[in-house]
Amino acid sequence: MDTNPTALLLGLAANAQDLSDRDALQNLLATGHRAWCEGAADVQSGIRREVANLSDAQLAERCSAAAASWEQGMTRGEAVSALAFATWDAAPAAMAYTELEERAALFGVCLLGEELL
Repeated sequence: MDTNPTALLLGLAANAQDLSDRDALQNLLATGHRAWCEGAADVQSGIRREVANLSDAQLAERCSAAAASWEQGMTRGEAVSALAFATWDAAPAAMAYTELEERAALFGVCLLGEELL
């Protein structure tokens, strides 16, 4: 199994397109969720490194360009997190996970089991 979150998520989404088995979709979704979290953490770390030496004004520009505006009252850390999330959310891997979620939902599958709903 691929450990690169992007490759894994793309593969899982592709595999899910031909599935209707709820258990198989549940397994793909659970694996995908872990990969999504790993990918998001990787992007967060990378963005933190990239913006560490930027001024607040430069960071605000970077946030604005990514449609993650630095809003009134946000700390620098919150702005960096918003930028990281916007960056990750626009990535093909995150989009693939959304496709996987949507496919699973067609068959009533979600991350929470029925006993928790």
